[in-house]
Amino acid sequence: MTQTEFIPSEKSTRYSSMSRESLEKGYELLESEYKNLLKVFYQLRQSSLDVEQLNLVADERIAELESKIFGKSSEKSRRIKSGDQGDGCKKDSAPRVKSLQDRYPNVIVRKEELVMPELPKCKLCGEQSIDSGLRETSQALTVIPKKFEIVESSRVIYGCACCHGSLITTPAPLRIMEGSSYSDEMIIDIALSKYLDLVPVGRYVDMAARSGVKGLPAQSLIECTHYLADFLVSVCDRVKAEIINSQFLSADETPHRMLEGSDKKGWYLWSFSSETACYFECHDTRSGDVSIEFLRYAKCEVLLSDKYSGYERTVREVNILRAQRGDPPLKSAFCNVHSRRYFFKIMDTTLEARFYIEQYMEIYRINDRLSGLSVEEIMKGRQEMRPYFEAMKGRAEEELFQFSEKGKMGKSLRYFLTGYKELTLCLEKPVALDNNRQESRLRAPVVGRKVWYGTHSERGARTAARMFTLVESCKMNGVNPREYVPAVVQQIKQGKVPMTPNEFKQHIVSQESSKFDRPAENPNSGDL
Repeated sequence: MTQTEFIPSEKSTRYSSMSRESLEKGYELLESEYKNLLKVFYQLRQSSLDVEQLNLVADERIAELESKIFGKSSEKSRRIKSGDQGDGCKKDSAPRVKSLQDRYPNVIVRKEELVMPELPKCKLCGEQSIDSGLRETSQALTVIPKKFEIVESSRVIYGCACCHGSLITTPAPLRIMEGSSYSDEMIIDIALSKYLDLVPVGRYVDMAARSGVKGLPAQSLIECTHYLADFLVSVCDRVKAEIINSQFLSADETPHRMLEGSDKKGWYLWSFSSETACYFECHDTRSGDVSIEFLRYAKCEVLLSDKYSGYERTVREVNILRAQRGDPPLKSAFCNVHSRRYFFKIMDTTLEARFYIEQYMEIYRINDRLSGLSVEEIMKGRQEMRPYFEAMKGRAEEELFQFSEKGKMGKSLRYFLTGYKELTLCLEKPVALDNNRQESRLRAPVVGRKVWYGTHSERGARTAARMFTLVESCKMNGVNPREYVPAVVQQIKQGKVPMTPNEFKQHIVSQESSKFDRPAENPNSGDL
């Protein structure tokens, strides 16, 4: 370890004007004080002070030394005593930079100590230095590349020592894919690499080859994802039940290409979500029959969607079923972003469209201001949006007959007026202004569709829907899918009811809170 030199921080010109006697006196004081300072550091090396505190002690001693030599405090010593760090800032005003360990508390810290091959010599007296006990610590984030291992399991066979009549073999543990040459951990990694990280299986094979595992069959790995999706079907069913029982529901769909395995190439990935979960289904049609079947027994009050005729038909037919059961009717809410988008596309070519864009800008400015408030405060604040909606309605009714029905401005006005009741339902119910959150849930499937082009079978479509159900629900709850999926797989193996991502999040929160509520352990109790 290199010995630190303590040199006064003032410029060298400060000492050139001093007499020889003053310099000799200062040197004597400096030498004696340096020895005293070393003694202090050796005494503090076993203490709990960190490097920053030790540096502060050193600065204070140097400030005292400068006062003895020069007869007055230096600028640096005055800053130390006053707590001023320069530039008019106080010492405690600057935020302390977090260490890597503070920023990433879940990352394991591996400690290493760097030593000199030979003990250095003191720069002042030339004697050999010893370990002072002080350390200068730095941290760097590193990564260990993925490695593959072969796990060989041996099951003990027990025999009768008396009659030698039978042999009993230790039962094999329950696995996702019985008899497979791939472990459960690898099956989960393959599936999450594809549906979470959007890595095609072919690329996964190439990555494994670069790590030394050459010749992995891509088709076998795809089969692993099917087995995992089938193993987790009970979890997906619980996510679906969680959404059906929610108060507000959002719906959207996106094209899904079927490469083979079906007569129809154009399939659709349907998505239904609540505040805490997202559920996917893959069908070969965009007909409203899909959403009607999903909402047949749903308890939601409002369905938020775009102004697609299939959802309008869904609300009508579901309300007929609800009337027969005596349930309250389902209300429809439309996405304001779709309405705004119509005007935005023609804003540069049609001056009249700018008025509607300006009104929507004010509406969303109010919406941003209400973010994070309670439901009561949000609904009260949304009443400020009403004048802007009414201004757009009055203006649209005046301008409707000035534009052709086939023109872009005419279509924009009719879209707004015909859906005005549904677009303004957000003023009466605590439903979102738009369907952006639901559309963001479809972003990963759309990117995946561009990466691996589609699915090769109906089973592959079901697998994609189930895996995206779990992955996107985890994202909505801020849960790491690579922690959640192994946990629910273990729960299913143990015969327990698997937790949904929302339940998993609540479980983590309760565990974290119990750590603070738990009484401190007695170190002398002897419990391990």
